[in-house]
Amino acid sequence: MSSLLLVEDDTSLRGTLSTFLELEGYTVEAVGTTDEAMDRLGAQNYPIVVSDVYLDRRTGLDVLVAARTANPDCAVILMTGRGSMETVMEATRSGAFDYIAKPFELDRLLEIVKRAEAVLAPAGGDADSEIEDPPETEMVGSSTAMVELYKLVAKVAGTDATVLLEGETGTGKEMVARMIHHMSKRSTQPYLPVDCASIAPSLLESELFGAMKGAYTGADRDRVGVFEAANNGTVFLDEIGEIDLGFQLRLLRFLQERQVRPLGSTKAHQVDVRIIAASNRDVAQLVEEEKFREDLWFRINVVRLVIPPLRERGDDVADLAHYFLRKYNDRYGLKARLTDSGVQEMKAYTWPGNVRQLQHMMERLAILAPGARVDEAAVRIAIESSEPRDVASESLADTEAEQIRRVMAATNGNKSRASRILGIERKTLYRKLEKMGLS
Repeated sequence: MSSLLLVEDDTSLRGTLSTFLELEGYTVEAVGTTDEAMDRLGAQNYPIVVSDVYLDRRTGLDVLVAARTANPDCAVILMTGRGSMETVMEATRSGAFDYIAKPFELDRLLEIVKRAEAVLAPAGGDADSEIEDPPETEMVGSSTAMVELYKLVAKVAGTDATVLLEGETGTGKEMVARMIHHMSKRSTQPYLPVDCASIAPSLLESELFGAMKGAYTGADRDRVGVFEAANNGTVFLDEIGEIDLGFQLRLLRFLQERQVRPLGSTKAHQVDVRIIAASNRDVAQLVEEEKFREDLWFRINVVRLVIPPLRERGDDVADLAHYFLRKYNDRYGLKARLTDSGVQEMKAYTWPGNVRQLQHMMERLAILAPGARVDEAAVRIAIESSEPRDVASESLADTEAEQIRRVMAATNGNKSRASRILGIERKTLYRKLEKMGLS
């Protein structure tokens, strides 16, 4: 058990907390003023400090700064009966481990202290997960499927061949397109992506080919299209399967002739661009359904690369999770750590949103994981909260009951933690569990 410093100016509460924590096996040094706290922090290195916020001429925020200065790894838990947004923000910026509002149940404080202890010295059964070397690019993974993809990318990158990338939403098609451009002889020239699905059919032609002043209502100046702007570079046409059939013929002619004629102009001029197209749908199936021109399909299907879904990439999940966690730790100045149990929970999931879903989840966990520890419970809650649910036919009571069941399962029945996650008092949770027949 850890030794800790308790700073509380209320004599009665200080005695209660000190006795409780000592009965739980902790060595507690309890003081009632900031002067005493500063003296103790200058004389001894405490792994955990529990301090009231409002004390005397100085505050618990001063204790926090002193404790973290003396020991950057010190976990400081602040308590207050009159918290404010400003105080919480300052505590968070200064590196507080957690912030608890008075009055609170003793079990709640014990849970936070134990969590701090686990972060400081992870249990052997759930040690921090590590990878040997950080990846150099976002094309992360060493699964068989990804190694085969790397080989194909390396072969096609040095050519000017048109490439079609197919794969489920979120698998990283644009990332592969950027990599092909980066590894090509055009790497110093423009790379311009176009999301064909997000541009209205009536505007897609001017977006790609440009338009002359007066070509349509609102065209108050000449506009250079993407194909011309990317001359000598690469254009990435994302979701090409969503292009209107009427416009597909114009695109086919461009691929055949590589000539650009802006809307409203009678003159065409040659451009040199490489085309990489992508679709989250099977374009060959779209051809069979007569939703995509067969001749255009032949033009873009020179080299076809299929990006594997994350559920088929095995241990790549762990490598990607580490990569994204490191990325967001660096971006936000955080120290979140991924544990072995967290990795196992991720590997057991099917990831319908693929790499994009994992990336967004790791950003959220880096910021919000309790104690900066991305373990099994944190991952499970993050997964369950991110899954879309059809609640149109559910009553409010059914929705609430389902949420309570999920949180109770994710916390292994820990009512203190569950009530905190749900944002309700513990006695309210007891009442709801009894009503649900789960008491």
